[in-house]
Amino acid sequence: MKDDARWEATIRRRVERMRQAERDRPGLLAQTAYLGTLGLVVVLPMVGGAFLGRWLDERLPGFCIHWTLSLLFAGLVVGVYSAYLLIKRHE
Repeated sequence: MKDDARWEATIRRRVERMRQAERDRPGLLAQTAYLGTLGLVVVLPMVGGAFLGRWLDERLPGFCIHWTLSLLFAGLVVGVYSAYLLIKRHE
């Protein structure tokens, strides 16, 4: 009899945890917003680096794209690191 009560309490606890997990699960809109934010976190530093690099390349004598490529890559590194931090915080 005592084992039956303990078994029933365990099952009730598990069922309640499953219901709570279902209620706490993010919806489609929240997941879409999260993925959009993740994309912007990666893309915006890259675009900013490319624009800044292009501006610097135009100011220097001669035609080259060294600053553009360097700052584009730096923006990629910053964006990926920022996305990593965002994902770690979201967990």
